[in-house]
Amino acid sequence: MTNSLSNHPQFVADERIARQTCTLADGRDLVYFDDPDTALPPDRAPDLRTPTVRAATATMRQDPLTGEWVSIAANRQNRVFLPPASLDPLAPQSPDNPSEIPSNYDVAVFENKSPSFGPLLADASDSVDLHDLDSIGIGRTRRSIGRCEVVCFSPEHEGSFGSLSVTRARTVIEAWAERTSVLSRLPGVEQVFPFENRGEAIGVTLRHPHGQIYSYPYVTPRTQRLTASLDNYGPTLFADILASEQASDRVVLRGEHWSAFVPFAARWPIEVHMLPHRHVPDFAETTLAERDELAVLYRRLLRGIDAIYSTPTPYIAAWHQAPVRVHRTDIRLMLQLTSPRRAEDKLKFLAGSEAAMGAWIGDVTPEDAAATIRAAIERAAASDLEHADDATEANA
Repeated sequence: MTNSLSNHPQFVADERIARQTCTLADGRDLVYFDDPDTALPPDRAPDLRTPTVRAATATMRQDPLTGEWVSIAANRQNRVFLPPASLDPLAPQSPDNPSEIPSNYDVAVFENKSPSFGPLLADASDSVDLHDLDSIGIGRTRRSIGRCEVVCFSPEHEGSFGSLSVTRARTVIEAWAERTSVLSRLPGVEQVFPFENRGEAIGVTLRHPHGQIYSYPYVTPRTQRLTASLDNYGPTLFADILASEQASDRVVLRGEHWSAFVPFAARWPIEVHMLPHRHVPDFAETTLAERDELAVLYRRLLRGIDAIYSTPTPYIAAWHQAPVRVHRTDIRLMLQLTSPRRAEDKLKFLAGSEAAMGAWIGDVTPEDAAATIRAAIERAAASDLEHADDATEANA
């Protein structure tokens, strides 16, 4: 077991958060990130499970109509689906639960057992570059080189990022930053994508509070569309979007380093974007102060999203980052949080126009949505304050 610190030249690690790197029985990496005020000991138990053979790396097939690559990862078909708490694969191991994580933890990051990309088991015929992947042909295949990691936010069986303490939220953000730096340096990786899927309506198969980080062997289709807009508009696109949104009535949160807003052309009933105030291509290049504020604001945003209705809201929280090697001076780190929930008991389904043609029709004006989210954030903040006051009185 060794301490693991990123060697990203612009990454500044928070030394209050300890890291411990281990290897699972089948050779996959596991990294523990400890809260600054952790009560856990520095040593971690070894993974004593019987080693198993890792799944073969998936294969990508190219769609010649769009040029997009589709990873065919058949090993994912039999992954665990909504197990009982006693068999939670993301909980610390116990005598009755041979889970993925040997020791108790604050935050843990490990290689996915059923990855869509990676592990890096390529052969000589799979040496490719972006120029090769951009070519169009019939029946083209390539190895799905890359890496998929699971980020466990807590050892608890249920929850989400919004249910974390500010301290724990900050530890998760530190993990995103460091893993982005490390994964960006892996051979064949072109883009790194941290995200959280929340809720069974989104397709979540584990209730345990967690997110994922995908490392792709190509620049993703959404990012390619963005680069086309940059080529058309110019390199100040993100700065101009931020200035325009900050001057609008669609802002829902604003701090010293970050602003969150419902975008001008929101597609989803609930959609919020968040941008840093300065140009930052990815988490690895954020400052400690930016990460500190984000832990507060992002948690506040998610708690507000949950306060819109009487039950938790399903969402996808997608942290878009600049590619590893291209457009790093003009693509800015951005959160795009979306939910299909259009009413207490109704979801927006992507039917003919959206799913087939990519032509979206919004169900609510972005300005009305922003007003709803702002009010919900205020209710959530008031509720948190009331609970904090009750706890103070109880301890007095």
